[in-house]
Amino acid sequence: MAGLIAYGAYVPYHRLARTDVAAALGGRGGKGTRAVAGYDEDTTSMAVEAARGALAHDGLRARVSQLFLATAAPAYLDKTNATAVHAALGLDRHVLAADMAGSVRSGLGALVTAARSPVPTLTILSDLRTGLPGGADEVAGGDGAAAFVFGGHRNGAPVIAEVLAHDTVSDELLDRWRLPGAPVSRVWEERFAEEIYVSLADKALTAALDHAALDVGSIDHFVVAGLHTRACATVRRTAGVRPEAVTPDLTGAIGNAGTAQPGLLLADVLDRARPGETIALVVLGDGAGVLLLRATDALPAHRAARPVAAQIAAGSAPMPYATYLSWRGLLDREPPRRPDPEPPYAPPAHRRTGWKYGFVASRCEKCATRHLPPDRVCTSCRSIDAMTDEPMAHVRGTVATFTVDRLAATPSPPMLVVVVDYDGGGRFRCQLTDATEADAAIGARVEMTFRRTVTASGVHNYFWKARPVRTGETEGTH
Repeated sequence: MAGLIAYGAYVPYHRLARTDVAAALGGRGGKGTRAVAGYDEDTTSMAVEAARGALAHDGLRARVSQLFLATAAPAYLDKTNATAVHAALGLDRHVLAADMAGSVRSGLGALVTAARSPVPTLTILSDLRTGLPGGADEVAGGDGAAAFVFGGHRNGAPVIAEVLAHDTVSDELLDRWRLPGAPVSRVWEERFAEEIYVSLADKALTAALDHAALDVGSIDHFVVAGLHTRACATVRRTAGVRPEAVTPDLTGAIGNAGTAQPGLLLADVLDRARPGETIALVVLGDGAGVLLLRATDALPAHRAARPVAAQIAAGSAPMPYATYLSWRGLLDREPPRRPDPEPPYAPPAHRRTGWKYGFVASRCEKCATRHLPPDRVCTSCRSIDAMTDEPMAHVRGTVATFTVDRLAATPSPPMLVVVVDYDGGGRFRCQLTDATEADAAIGARVEMTFRRTVTASGVHNYFWKARPVRTGETEGTH
């Protein structure tokens, strides 16, 4: 059986305070905040960010043989979303990229499939939770992504957590559903499914522990995830696990990220687990599943560069509720007096995949000048076709100049545009995201992030933007 060899998580920068929802609509909004994907983010772009964290260690990217993207909110239907992630990560063409989409349970399926695979497999859980204004899914939901690389001991990378056992129990349960084309999910009354989920979780946990020859008292970190809040709380309370082993569910800080929630909680545990400790991940949804892991001595040296707790702490001040509604398409605002944006065109996009998705520039072999975008003729020494590929997604830079455009078409005006001087050479003009006007300043440090720039005529246009390097983040962490 495979072991876990790398992981990464992504918590969006923006936050929405639940009290602001209650203030706008009345009623009880609850305490805390939820994580909110930016206007230019979706499950594909968040998957890229999580996977970049998982593949940060040298040489790991070249070892991946399969990529699975699990989400209940795919950016496209009848088109594979995982291939955009594949292109953005610059994986080998022979790497299988496939979606596991349609329900929250797809995240469990992707994890178990990767854990069973004999070849290194990158599995990404990503979700964007949206409900009707003031409803439980909106208030309690959250956005985010997590990525994990599973591989055997012979795959050239140290195993940071051994897979001890897993078990799944499936049940046809009309608990939560959404018809194709429906904007939000419908949910049955919670008391109906609570006892069913608790029983299924007990069966799966007992079977996994028996297979691993462990007892419930040996669990050091007990993680329970699922959208059925009452059932999850009951499982945490009644499973017989030591109280100090039950992990926080993080919903008070970032909400419940649905498909991605098991991954975010598992990543948070891996950020602090000690070698030899046992982790039990229980996932509820259309049945139950359990994954048992044991941290190895290699974990401390191979933790994610950006811990989940640090990303939570780095979140923005709560955004206005009206802004959140407009980002989710639930509140139409007057657009600028500008022509409608054009969609990207398939032939040129395919010809420039390396640049458009991977942010791969070129470097002159004669004089080492960088070119963004890549070019055949060197602007310095005029050499022709003497270029090598130069991946730039991981390279940070400094803002050389900027502009604040209050007339450009954007769901979140004004548009911030910066000219970036990259470390090691090269200059490029791009948008600045996850930022306020105060963040657009000459000399500010920025890093690159994969985003959806526009959706026009039903086509998503993905490219790279700059975002500020926040205080406390060290160089080279992405």
